[in-house]
Amino acid sequence: MPFLTSTPTTKSTSTLGTALGRHVFEIDGYSKHRGMGSGEFVRSSTFSVGGYNWSIRFYPDGNGVKDKDYISVYLELRWEDTKKVRASCDLRLVDQSTGLPSSVHTTELRMFSSSDLTRFAPQTNRFKKRSELEDSAYLLGDRLVIDCVVTVVTEPTVSETKLHRKIEVPPFDIGNCLGKLLEAEEGADVTFSVGAETFPAHKLILAMQSPVFKAELYGPMREGSAQVVTIEDMQPAVFKALLHFIYTDSLPDMDDLGGRDANCEVMRHLLVAADRYGVERLKLVCQSILCENLDVKNVATTLGLAYQHDCNLLQDVCLEYMSSSNVMDAVVATQGYKNLKTTCPSALADAYEKSMTQRKA
Repeated sequence: MPFLTSTPTTKSTSTLGTALGRHVFEIDGYSKHRGMGSGEFVRSSTFSVGGYNWSIRFYPDGNGVKDKDYISVYLELRWEDTKKVRASCDLRLVDQSTGLPSSVHTTELRMFSSSDLTRFAPQTNRFKKRSELEDSAYLLGDRLVIDCVVTVVTEPTVSETKLHRKIEVPPFDIGNCLGKLLEAEEGADVTFSVGAETFPAHKLILAMQSPVFKAELYGPMREGSAQVVTIEDMQPAVFKALLHFIYTDSLPDMDDLGGRDANCEVMRHLLVAADRYGVERLKLVCQSILCENLDVKNVATTLGLAYQHDCNLLQDVCLEYMSSSNVMDAVVATQGYKNLKTTCPSALADAYEKSMTQRKA
């Protein structure tokens, strides 16, 4: 039960901030860098995270005679005078076939000092065995991409002392209440028949969230006083998810769908449903999830869907992925690309134009 504390209480807060930065270091002509000799390296340009300068060192022949069968890669704190900073880093290699990075060495939060060897991370010369690297998708087209994420802990800040009197107010929970109303079917005044399943719902809530439902349920084209509406060309699970979002402004739990590919497939169907019923926020949510899960196997299918349903932002992301990630050869081999040639040739023309623009740049 909310209450006002009877004893005056003062309060201050110490907040430890963090700064996050990422740098991508591309090694074009990897084979030409071989033979520089043990201990010889190339350095990335300097980048700043948390007010400190950093760079990446790449040793193609390893950093030491005993490590000649490995490549060495380090993050380096670059201040010339003595500086200390608490930081962590994740050094990753990018899979050239998918454009996705994979962690190779992670350094937990520790002190870096520019005056000694702690300025380097990781504390090993053996970053990746050369034979494993050269027989992997990390190295395609004689190109290697190192992806480094750095987190710097900044100085703590302490707030001013304040008199702390507080009445706790629970968070706004209308979505949960409406979700329970949908589950209980209390007061439902319309039922949708989708495949072999039926879904009771409330006309007013649907009309508030969807202009299409509003026209169908209240407009001149409504089917008299019919209480059952048949939905064609939609899976029951997709319609159920559509209703859940309309009532709660959130997606239902999808952990049991069978993995990432199945989740993306549902998102594609749900995007079509959102476009069909004019639920623009759900349409954006689906685009965002599909954008975060792009890979070589699904980018062409996702691009075709984006063109069919006027998803301009998703179109741009797909075209950018296909033109800048050196994955076009792998994309061309997918069934999605073959389907795209038939269903949406204009998308391929845009992808080609985007690729040519990137090369000129």
